[in-house]
Amino acid sequence: MNDALAKEEAEKKASVKLSSKILELLGKYSEVELEDVEIEVGDLEIWLQPPVAGIQIPRVAPAPARAKPSEILKAEFVRPLRQYPGSIVEVRLGATKADGGTRGKVFVVGGEKNPPFYLSEGTMPRLPVIALDVFDMEIKLAKAVRMHVEEVLNDPAEWAKLSVEKFGAEMVNLHLVSIDPLIKDTPPPAAAKTVEKVLQAVDVPLAVGGCGDPQKDLKVFEKVAEVTQGERILFNSVTLDMDIKKTAELIKKFGHATIAFTPMDMNRARELNRKLYEYLPREDIVIDTTTAALGYGLDYAFSIMERTRLAGLMGDKELQHPMASGTTNAWAAREAWMSLAPEWGPRELRGPMWEVVTALTLLLAGVDYFMMMHPAAVKTVRDVTAQLTSGRKEDPENLANWVTLKL
Repeated sequence: MNDALAKEEAEKKASVKLSSKILELLGKYSEVELEDVEIEVGDLEIWLQPPVAGIQIPRVAPAPARAKPSEILKAEFVRPLRQYPGSIVEVRLGATKADGGTRGKVFVVGGEKNPPFYLSEGTMPRLPVIALDVFDMEIKLAKAVRMHVEEVLNDPAEWAKLSVEKFGAEMVNLHLVSIDPLIKDTPPPAAAKTVEKVLQAVDVPLAVGGCGDPQKDLKVFEKVAEVTQGERILFNSVTLDMDIKKTAELIKKFGHATIAFTPMDMNRARELNRKLYEYLPREDIVIDTTTAALGYGLDYAFSIMERTRLAGLMGDKELQHPMASGTTNAWAAREAWMSLAPEWGPRELRGPMWEVVTALTLLLAGVDYFMMMHPAAVKTVRDVTAQLTSGRKEDPENLANWVTLKL
């Protein structure tokens, strides 16, 4: 019993000593942190201080009402001007007699030093060139197109002549689809003969396209390049899956130019151009990053082309090339040729409009060479381009007239 009392007395003394020590520390440091401490609490009482009555909260005077503006603030608009370190190379298409060819006219594409139609930053050196597509055999065409070329479908020379003389084609884009091994497998000498006939029928520059089979296209291009030496043909096209060395060497040997075709990928366009530079001068290359039609990826096609052009202007030498567009791809859209509900409008009008919207969209991205099909679409694109570059000032009050325009 004495031991228990002695122990209890010792604990009280230790507690008092510890309490005084804590108070001393608090007085000195204002804050004490305890670790591994157990505190036993008996009765716990919490006392809350009642709020002080009679405190007056000051009132804030309401802000004075702002006067309504009586007029629009006037500010001077300073048109932004930007200089671009890069420029697009110029590529010549076609050759006159003085150049060793037989064409009555030639075209140069490229040469831009600012984005398309940024006339406040600079001038457009030239308008885009528009070619009409011609095929070396009868193919399935939308009715809206077929009705214009019905009588020449089996004669590519007459088809080319009609395109130039009646429809105003600046160039002819001849597609040798019959050389496809899965269609007619036309041999290279026969394909070259077709090209010669077209050259004799028209005096405009000519672009020649293959069937998409890398091996067959190379064989045909080799023969065509030889028989058209000096004419400065635009071959459509060289791709990454072809024998680039052989194709580029024969194009250079016979004095022609080529379209470098890649899917919608700027890096692949750079890759193909790097490989072509080993054999061709930059002035022989036009690039095509693929045209997707309205409703079928046009926004992606526009984005890639616009980025390609801006990259070239900003100094990317591998992308400083004129751009081509296979705008005829617009006719692959079902809405361009199918018979649909009345609210879609007649397909004879809808089809050309589909091609026009596709072309005008890519026109704003910087396309220099269009391959098109419908005569009305060609005329519309040419008229709009001329209007945009005319420098004519419109009356601001008439800008909204299109809203009430009736067709």
